Amino acid sequence: MPKVHIRTYGCQMNERDSEQVAEMFRDGGYTVTPTEAEADAILINTCSVRDQAEQKALGKMGIMGRHRKQKPHVVYGFMGCMAQSRGEELFERIPHLDVVVGTQKYHKVFQYVDSILQGRLERRMDEVELSLTGESVCDLEEESGSQNTIRDHTPKEHQATAFVSIMQGCNMRCSFCIVPDTRGKERGRPIPEVVEEVERLVDGGVKEVTLLGQIVNLYGRTEFEKVDGKSPFVQLLEAVHEVKGLERIRFTSPHPIGYRDDLVAAFTYLPKLCSHIHFPMQSGSDRILKAMRRPYKHAKFVEICEKMRGARPDLAITTDIIVGFPTETEEDFQATVDTVNQLQFDNAFVFRYSKRKDTPAAEMDGQLPERVKEERNQILLDAVNRIAKAKNEAVVGTVQKVLCEGPSKNNKETLSGRTSQNKILIFEGDPHKLTGEILDIQVKESTGFTLYGDVV
Repeated sequence: MPKVHIRTYGCQMNERDSEQVAEMFRDGGYTVTPTEAEADAILINTCSVRDQAEQKALGKMGIMGRHRKQKPHVVYGFMGCMAQSRGEELFERIPHLDVVVGTQKYHKVFQYVDSILQGRLERRMDEVELSLTGESVCDLEEESGSQNTIRDHTPKEHQATAFVSIMQGCNMRCSFCIVPDTRGKERGRPIPEVVEEVERLVDGGVKEVTLLGQIVNLYGRTEFEKVDGKSPFVQLLEAVHEVKGLERIRFTSPHPIGYRDDLVAAFTYLPKLCSHIHFPMQSGSDRILKAMRRPYKHAKFVEICEKMRGARPDLAITTDIIVGFPTETEEDFQATVDTVNQLQFDNAFVFRYSKRKDTPAAEMDGQLPERVKEERNQILLDAVNRIAKAKNEAVVGTVQKVLCEGPSKNNKETLSGRTSQNKILIFEGDPHKLTGEILDIQVKESTGFTLYGDVV
């Protein structure tokens, strides 16, 4: 039985796409192995949002080429956003590469890889040159309906949570972002198909789903009609909310222009919606937001946050922020710091601006030195971390409802779960009895970013 090793870098959407590909290989008779040295096929799925992820993936693929010395038949492939963005160029960078598959062709990865692998296995393994000639695939074409192919899950014992892809693509064209070019135009899945997928997951024991999309709260706006003044996304939330046995619903990542009154109101009458939103701000400066092509102003972002907290008083808000965007002045940067202090985010992912291929921001005048970006990055991180630690410390002594997700990643002797506000809590207990259960946890301690407690 052949084995495939799949390595994923980047966002939750990449993780979900990789899970779909892995399930296709299992259906085809392969074993998915965590050990690359055992594999007959090695695949990397990575994003192009940040240069660091690309460089890490390229470096790893280069190193993994050594396995061909012992196993000449091994098939190597890139898939995902970087594959879509770089295409044929990747064959020049990685001489041992065999397959490059874009974001609308995940459902064809198995077909391409298996065809090459079976051809090589039928030849004599000592004739290395013969076995490697004339075999490579680069498929970056658009494909209608590709959003509907990310629907299968690998059954896992005691699985409490799962990602559900509801759409692909983005039409927003932010000046710093490569996603519209790598993921294509917005394409939403039909509501009944999403609900059916959630029902299957719940039947398998899942208690919480996270709905995924590049601009998730704008789901269906180009394909589906409003009903009773409700957007397609709110209609989807209501339909998923009706699934019996489902306890919690999350979604990521939304866009500020998708937070209309109907979505704000949904948090008042859909109790399964978790009390947490990840809400990318990017900058607190109106001038920089305009240069980023973000179609909202600072005041509007603040207004939405206040409306959301009014609808759900215990709401936690996390965000994304870019520092060092071209032409960002000290005043622009200070506006971002001031907004962080004003809105008191529960946490924030802070990124130094990096040029992305073929984006307008990469060609702008006023590119900032790396030294300035790093200084501002550290200043902002200090502010974010101070607030996050204080918010976690305030939870100590309270009882929190936590969905147990199983053994902790860092210490298998303990269990880990998340509150409705998406705060991680570590506690002790029997994983076989508690995984998938919503528990009352007495919070005893905070180390800054992680909470510790006991089952009540």
